[in-house]
Amino acid sequence: MSKLIIIPTPIGNLEDITLRALRMLKEVDVILAEDTRQTKKLLNHFAIEKHMIAHHAFNEHHTLSQIIQRIKSGQTIGMVSDGGTPAISDPGFLLVRECVKEDIAVECLPGATAFVPALVNSGLPCSSFVFEGFLPHKKGRETALKKLSLETRTIILYESPNRIVKLMEELIKHFGESRKVSVSRELSKMFEETVRGTVTEVLQHFSTHEPKGEFVVVIEGV
Repeated sequence: MSKLIIIPTPIGNLEDITLRALRMLKEVDVILAEDTRQTKKLLNHFAIEKHMIAHHAFNEHHTLSQIIQRIKSGQTIGMVSDGGTPAISDPGFLLVRECVKEDIAVECLPGATAFVPALVNSGLPCSSFVFEGFLPHKKGRETALKKLSLETRTIILYESPNRIVKLMEELIKHFGESRKVSVSRELSKMFEETVRGTVTEVLQHFSTHEPKGEFVVVIEGV
């Protein structure tokens, strides 16, 4: 039966891909890729040849109907992001929602997601947490931080290297200097690093060490 298959891909180390994900990448008719150049590197590494279609945040609204028609015509389509699981702070949600609306089967494989290893190795409570992804850059950012400052569960955020110092300064303002935080970057890659401590201590670290890579920030709840 034709369907949409969500295929998680490694966030860094290519050995983290599952055998099932490799099989699906070989068996689907078409792969929707956030960045075809990035996915091509992955496919080449595992000697997989497959037709790809670019499917990203800038075109997903316009390609939905075309993709739905492909599946209805009998194709099984795989969707990948540049790393991790599609729809988790990456394109994918809109297509999944449309498939559900059209009664099209959706299968999501288990696999890599950056926030899970960051949460587990943070040393902060894992039994109950809230994942916020990327905060708004401008409008609504301060409101979101004020709301999160009252959250009792462990909080997980994504942040870019050029904003991580600013985020630590904002956390001091809204959460206080002594709130515990764990910041992980380059997960599963050669220069993987996790910095733990109070917000002030982590700010001091990244004020003297140039931030590089994508960041997962885990914050202690109230």
